[in-house]
Amino acid sequence: MRKIALYALMLMASASAMAQENEKEWEATIGADFVSRYIWRGQDLGSASVQPTLGIGYKGLSLTAWGSYGLTDPDDAKEIDLTLAYTAGGFNAGITDYWMSEGSDPQGRYFKYDAHSTNHVFEANIGYDFGVAALQWYTNFAGNDGVNDDGKRAYSSYFEVSAPFTLAGIDWTATAGVVPWATDYYGTSGFAVTNLSVRADKAIRITDTFSIPLFAEVAANPCSQKAYLVFGFTLQP
Repeated sequence: MRKIALYALMLMASASAMAQENEKEWEATIGADFVSRYIWRGQDLGSASVQPTLGIGYKGLSLTAWGSYGLTDPDDAKEIDLTLAYTAGGFNAGITDYWMSEGSDPQGRYFKYDAHSTNHVFEANIGYDFGVAALQWYTNFAGNDGVNDDGKRAYSSYFEVSAPFTLAGIDWTATAGVVPWATDYYGTSGFAVTNLSVRADKAIRITDTFSIPLFAEVAANPCSQKAYLVFGFTLQP
C-alpha cells in the first residue's frame, strides 16, 4: 500500500509539473485602445472610440476578440471582430469574422448569417514579417462583401507593406496599402492607393512599475483625397 501511495504521489507531482509547464506556453491578452478617431486602412469609420481586446494564444495559435465603440457620436457603428490566427517565425495566416451594427441587416442582429442579409464579413489573410519590412494580403471571401463595377461580389482585397524604424528615441512604423481592383467595400474603381501612414509609439512612464503607451499617426488616403491625424493610448496589465 505504501508503494502504491508513493507511486500515486509521484504521478500527481509529475502531472502537476507538466500542467504548470504547459500553462507557461499559454499567452493571454487583455487591454483597450482609446483613439481620437477610428481610421482603418485609410477609411474613416468613426469618431473617438474605445477599442477593447481579449485574446488567448498557445504555441503560435491564437483566438482574439476585438471591438470598437464610439465615445462621442451615438451614430457610430459598433463592431466586434473575431480572429483565428497562426504564427510561426515571420509567417502568419488567419481568418477574421468582422461584424458591424450597420450593414445589410438593418436590425443589426449578430447571429444572422444569411448570405445576402448579414452584417458579418469574413476575411482571410496571409503575410510574412522579414524584420525590416512586413507584407500582408487580405481578401474577403464571404458575408457582406462589396461589389465590383459589374455588381458582382468583388472578393475585396487589400495589400499592405509596413516598415518599422527608430528615430529620436521613438518607435515608428511607415505603411503603404493598396486595393488591387474595383470594390465599393473600399470605395475604389480599380487599382488604388488607399493608405499612406506614419505612426509613432512612445511609452510614458507613470511610476516605476506602470507606463502608458501613447501613439500618434498621420494617415492619408490618396484615393478618397482624405487625410487624418490620430492620437491614442493603450491600457493593459
